[in-house]
Amino acid sequence: MTRTDSPAPGTRTTEMLPALPGEIVAALAEAGGSFDLARAVPEPQDAPVLRWGILGAGHIAGTFARDVPAYSSGLVTAVGSRDAARARSLIEAHPGAGKGEAVRAHGSYEDLVSDPDVDAVYVATPHAFHADHALLALEAGKPVLVEKAFARSAVEARRVLGAARHRGLFAMEAMWMRFLPGQALVRALAVCGALGAIEHVRADHFQPLLHVERLTRPDLAGGALLDLGVYPLSLVHSVLGAPLRVAAVGRLSEAGVDLDEVVGLVYPGATAAAASGMSAASGTSAEIIGSRARIALAGRFYAPTTVQVAWNDDGGRRAAWDGRVPGGFQFEAAEAARCLAAGATESATLPWAATLEVMEIMDEVRRQIGVVYPGE
Repeated sequence: MTRTDSPAPGTRTTEMLPALPGEIVAALAEAGGSFDLARAVPEPQDAPVLRWGILGAGHIAGTFARDVPAYSSGLVTAVGSRDAARARSLIEAHPGAGKGEAVRAHGSYEDLVSDPDVDAVYVATPHAFHADHALLALEAGKPVLVEKAFARSAVEARRVLGAARHRGLFAMEAMWMRFLPGQALVRALAVCGALGAIEHVRADHFQPLLHVERLTRPDLAGGALLDLGVYPLSLVHSVLGAPLRVAAVGRLSEAGVDLDEVVGLVYPGATAAAASGMSAASGTSAEIIGSRARIALAGRFYAPTTVQVAWNDDGGRRAAWDGRVPGGFQFEAAEAARCLAAGATESATLPWAATLEVMEIMDEVRRQIGVVYPGE
C-alpha cells in the first residue's frame, strides 16, 4: 500500500497495517516496552467529528482537503483565500471534502475565521504569514492547526502560543510526520531502550524545488530550511530532544534564501546530522543508530514508510514493519479533534515546547549561515 493508492473514502487506514514482526515485539518486551498500535495511533475514523476551515488555497491545502475527509472523521466546511475564485477551485478539485455537505468559498481570511460552522482552522499559507493568520483565527475564537514550519521564528511562535494560552484555545503545528504509525514505532523503540543507547541520528531531505517561486523569495520566508529542513530536525528532536550545541553550514541564493544546509547537533552521549536542500533530490532517508540496534527509514522518511530494524549481533538479525498507508494528514487532524474533545490546548505527541525547541534550532541555523527575513 502506498500514498498513490486511492481506496474508497471512509477507509480505516490503521486496519491496513500488519502485525509487528515477532523480533520487534520481543525486542520491545526485553527492554520493558511495548507497542499497542490502537493506543499509539488511534484510528482517525474514530476521532470526534471536526469541521475544518482551510485558510489558504495552495498545494498543501489541497492535500489536507483530500486526506482528512477521506481517511478521518473530519470534513471541510469552508475554504478561505484572498481570491474567492481560488477557494472555489480548490473545493471543485476535491468534491468529497464536505462529505456530501456544501463547502463554502470565502474571499477573505476574515470571513473564513468568522464562519460559525468552522470548528477549527488549518493555516496553509506561506511561512511568512503563518503567525499573523494563526493569530487572526485565535482572535476569532478558533483553534488552529498551523502548517509546518509553525512560524518564521521562535519569537513569532511564542506570540501565537501566547495568544492560544491567553484564550485557552488549542494550537498545534501541522508536522504530520510526528503522528504517522511508523514514527510512533520509532519512538517506542528508542524510548524503551530496545535500540540500546542512542548514539547517532541522521536524516536528509533534498527536493528540486527552485521552480517554486515562494521558496526563492525572502519576503515569503523562502528557502530549504523551513520547508524541507524542518523534517530532519523534527525527527532528530523526536528521538533526542533539544541539543546542547548546533553547528551549521549552508549555501545562500543571490536573493539571500538558503539553498541547502547541513546541521550538526550535539547531545549528551550522542550526535545528529540533518541535511536539507532545494536544488537537487536525495534519497530522503533516515537512521537512528543505537548501541544494540539501528532503525532505517528508507525513502521519504517523513511519510508513511517501512521501519527496518537491524541488530548489532553476530547473527545479523533484521526485521521490518510496513507502516505505509494511504494519505497521511488524517493522523494529525484526528489528533487535533481528540485534543479539542478532551479540552486540551496542546498535543502530548507534539507539545508546544517541542515546536518551540525546533524553531529555536532553526533560528540558530539561520543565524550561523546568514539567513535574515525582511522585518527581522
